[in-house]
Amino acid sequence: MTGPDHWFEPLADHLGSAYLRYSFTRGTNNEVSFLVDALGLESGSRVLDVGCGPGRHAYALAERGIEVVGVDISERFVELATRSAPPGATFRRLDARALPFDGEFDAVISLCQGAFGLVGTDATSGAEPIDPDGVVLDGMARAVRPGGRVALSAFSAYFQVRFLEDTDTFDAARGVNHERTMLRSETGEQIDADLWTSCFTPRELRLLARGAGLVVDDVFGVTPGAYRRQPADLDQPEFLLVAHRP
Repeated sequence: MTGPDHWFEPLADHLGSAYLRYSFTRGTNNEVSFLVDALGLESGSRVLDVGCGPGRHAYALAERGIEVVGVDISERFVELATRSAPPGATFRRLDARALPFDGEFDAVISLCQGAFGLVGTDATSGAEPIDPDGVVLDGMARAVRPGGRVALSAFSAYFQVRFLEDTDTFDAARGVNHERTMLRSETGEQIDADLWTSCFTPRELRLLARGAGLVVDDVFGVTPGAYRRQPADLDQPEFLLVAHRP
């Protein structure tokens, strides 16, 4: 028996639908409304949701008449998303480090560290790439059609260092935050878990996007559930990159 493809898989299996109890998942309508406007989406648009989790953003987009393909490395999350999927939303288990799409979508999104920002090894070679998050963004850029847009959220390195929690350790050399936390399952079972998340500055996001062949439109400073057109600053926990494929 082989092990998981990514350290997050067993944590997702443990969480199951309990993932949706976390406060950061409760602002879906705000986030989707913002993205529909920022990405120029309309009924009939086709969107790829990378690291879709149990499908909350995909559901909200599909309810607006937008066709969504959600992908996640967690078989458990894909199962949950598929179970109650509205018309127009479909889900597949895929590794974000090896996306197979080429110019098939009007927009590609990755939100709330669903894929971009989760440190891991390269899915094809097993080796640690120089920047695993860059591998994810490269695949997202390939998946969108020319003229289509990409949106992704990322932890702010400024915010993370400024408000470092007692249970966190920030690796300044790699820009990675290590959090030791407790996760509770659907049935109330608790486990201790380690989370590793890459953190970024706006300049890093711009350079990564440029390296993936994208043109950056904006980098906003955002809080989950409170997306708005606010310039990047030191006070918001995340940045939201919006770019397009020329």
